[in-house]
Amino acid sequence: MENKIEAKNLNLWYGEKHALKDVNLNIVKNKITAFIGPSGCGKSTFLKTLNRMQDYVKGVKITGDLTIDNENILDKRVDTTILRKKVGMVFQQPNPFAMSIYDNVAYGPRIHGIKNKKQLDEIVERSLKQAALYDEVADRLYTSALGLSGGQQQRLCIARCLAVEPEVILLDEPTSALDPISTLKIEELLMELKDKYTIAIVTHNMQQATRIADYTAFFLVGEMVEYGATRDLFSMPKDKRTEDYITGRFG
Repeated sequence: MENKIEAKNLNLWYGEKHALKDVNLNIVKNKITAFIGPSGCGKSTFLKTLNRMQDYVKGVKITGDLTIDNENILDKRVDTTILRKKVGMVFQQPNPFAMSIYDNVAYGPRIHGIKNKKQLDEIVERSLKQAALYDEVADRLYTSALGLSGGQQQRLCIARCLAVEPEVILLDEPTSALDPISTLKIEELLMELKDKYTIAIVTHNMQQATRIADYTAFFLVGEMVEYGATRDLFSMPKDKRTEDYITGRFG
């Protein structure tokens, strides 16, 4: 399997707090990798380092290596605008912009210099179709995105991410605020998208990890305790802490 992302001896501090401790983890291309663990264990912190979201936090110190396609993204010379086009992010709460459905999806391409209406029309339609939303909104593309249901808003945020043609999609608990039907739609969508994209997802829902993830990493108190094929990690965990967590003894 080809690795898309490689973390080697990655450490991160928020001031005095050591939030990530010598994390070594490879994320495989065109697969879904889930990060599980109790709250505050470092999984979302690690996810956000993958497109330099930590740049917005004061007092953060990072050491170690973090490469995407063998390029060290922690290098200060890396253009974060280009990085975040390549590595898109979808957050826990759907966060559509207060504009039309069309303009939400066209927003990224416009920022990156695409002005041609026909080209934008094609990108919007393609992205909404990829996000399994087009059929539901085709007749109201110019109405406010805030009128969509929570599940539709989250799929719109995925479409907005896809519109700039990323290679990696990061999702931070994307279904935690959604009902079971909307959750199922998002999960089915991610299973389809992995043919074209490398996907990393933080989830508190271990059943979700077993349903959709090819690989799973278990984080605990800033450490990446165990990583492997999802089926193996859940059926034959190598570390007792992993076993205790997945069997509900803590967390």
